[in-house]
Amino acid sequence: MKPFTETIIGIIKQIPEGKVMTYGQIAKAAGSPRAARQVVRILHSMSEKYHLPWHRVINAKGQISIKDDESRMEQKWLLENEGVEVSDSGNVDLKQFQCISPTLRDEKI
Repeated sequence: MKPFTETIIGIIKQIPEGKVMTYGQIAKAAGSPRAARQVVRILHSMSEKYHLPWHRVINAKGQISIKDDESRMEQKWLLENEGVEVSDSGNVDLKQFQCISPTLRDEKI
């Protein structure tokens, strides 16, 4: 496994219950701010194998971005069970629920 992939997996595993991070935020924390799509690929291919809390990752607009209705509802349900408020349209208030990683604390996300 490449070091970047390992870093992404480590960051995702550290997202606390009741918080979310964006794909771009994770990429930036891993040292590659333009690699949001790579984060998507890693989540898609490795979530099950590494028991990643995939449901805690959303897009930069604060929205659940999964198109499949069943998976979208599962993500919404998992987030709500952790106390994250998700609107019917799949929006999350990033000001309230976004996890700010220590490496990004002073940066605008």
